[in-house]
Amino acid sequence: MFALAIISVLALLIFIHELGHFLAARLQGIHANKFAIGFGPILWSYQGEQTEYSLRAIPLGGFVGFPDGEPESGFPKSDPDLLRNRPILDRAIVISAGVIANLVFAYLVFVLQFAWTGMPDIENGVLIPQVAETVVGEPSPAAKAGLQPGDVILEANGQPLVPAENTPEAGNALVQSLQAIISESPSDPVELRIQRGETETLDVTVTPAFDPDSRRALIGVTLSPNSADTTRRLGLFETFSRSAVAFQNMFEQVLSGFILLITNFSQMSGELAGPVKIVDQGAALAQENVLALFPFSALISINLAILNILPLPALDGGQLAFLLAEAVRGKPVPTRVQESVMQTGIFLLLGLGIFLIIRDTTQLSVFQNLMQ
Repeated sequence: MFALAIISVLALLIFIHELGHFLAARLQGIHANKFAIGFGPILWSYQGEQTEYSLRAIPLGGFVGFPDGEPESGFPKSDPDLLRNRPILDRAIVISAGVIANLVFAYLVFVLQFAWTGMPDIENGVLIPQVAETVVGEPSPAAKAGLQPGDVILEANGQPLVPAENTPEAGNALVQSLQAIISESPSDPVELRIQRGETETLDVTVTPAFDPDSRRALIGVTLSPNSADTTRRLGLFETFSRSAVAFQNMFEQVLSGFILLITNFSQMSGELAGPVKIVDQGAALAQENVLALFPFSALISINLAILNILPLPALDGGQLAFLLAEAVRGKPVPTRVQESVMQTGIFLLLGLGIFLIIRDTTQLSVFQNLMQ
């Protein structure tokens, strides 16, 4: 059930992305004759007055098709409403509209979340959602010290972690304060006071490991504000303003992750997730708390936007790069070159997608149990 919910979320995000391209074309009067979710063989299609809408067999994206190079379309090559005959700015708007649609959707998800659920109260301490098994190729300091997911760090080196006010920003400030204490203590023990469950309190000593790539001291945990189960309702203005702050914080985190992946690919490549892993992680989050679908949807939507704007073949950023080259050269890049680059990019992306699906499937607990 939860897996189906996550698959529906992914399908919705792909639809939103392609709808951005489609509407940007239609609103400018540009011909668009295909709207597809997925690639490959057609599973279902509907022929509208101007456009064929379809679902396809390979669910690794989607596309909006334009009749620019199709003689059977009936449009003359000089038709001013063909995409290729439009000014560079018009084409850039169509190409970038999918990214913009995903970013707008992510923001609206936060608006809906805050309007529906309100804002959670922030309690003392910093929550540990996850504990890594290894750091810098060695057992993580957190795992060796016995830290567990769900633990709350109440103090660090005798410093109480108490929010200055009941806001998410104050909770994030506590996280940053704790991160600073850890990063400033490479190879030096950090004394932590931990709350486990409702009543148990533990004193734990953790010695961070120094990561030469990021040049930071790490203990191998993810950290987040300690949000309470209780919430408070927000007014209209505060709903939109809080949503903007939440969107900005998540965008900056995702962007930082992409930068780290690009600059340190050999170490971070294992963090790449395919559709299977995304569905598995999302389903696990939704099973714990169905409201986690809100930030999860926003997170994937922002990831999809940033990924697509990268200047890589077959992605929106790659097409924008061709437009930039056209603006500099004063004429388009030869069609043969563009098609060759795009076909190569599609082949590589499909290959990467298939590899991630196989890898992530073999790591699922269901598959592992079958192999035992």
